[in-house]
Amino acid sequence: MNKHDTVFLKKFSLIIAFLGVLTVSLILFARYLNHLLPHEMTPQAKAQLDARIAPVGSVFAGKIGVAEQVASAEAMKAAAAANVAYGGTLDGKVIYDNLCTSCHTSGTGGAPKLDAGGIGARVAQQGLEELIKKATEGFTGTAGVMPARGGNPAITDEQMQKTVEWMVEQSK
Repeated sequence: MNKHDTVFLKKFSLIIAFLGVLTVSLILFARYLNHLLPHEMTPQAKAQLDARIAPVGSVFAGKIGVAEQVASAEAMKAAAAANVAYGGTLDGKVIYDNLCTSCHTSGTGGAPKLDAGGIGARVAQQGLEELIKKATEGFTGTAGVMPARGGNPAITDEQMQKTVEWMVEQSK
């Protein structure tokens, strides 16, 4: 190694050491300043934090747990009842007019029409219970498709039953 390289390496090492000391001192100074400032959380930030760290589930144990579990089940039933389609009506005509009429009036997709040759023939062939089952669970046949609950998952089993019964009455 010649003399110029040794001088360069010494000066370069001193510069690197100085920059390292400067970096560490700036980090320590920033931490010191950060601890001097008060940290206040806005209500929005607090709400977001609480939402992020909220528990996902609940543990039900003992007598109190059983009561909490019953209350939770009731709350879930109430929430589900609030989301029932068409205001929870059991009038088959209302549900038919809002949901079923597009396919069962024109026979779209192989849907049986609302007459004796369509729905009436299906009832005679399969029975009312089978039609209700297919309307509720859905059905794929050779001539067409019936989506489960007419494509509206918010419709209850009872609403489906009343709608199918209404359609059968109209097809006589």
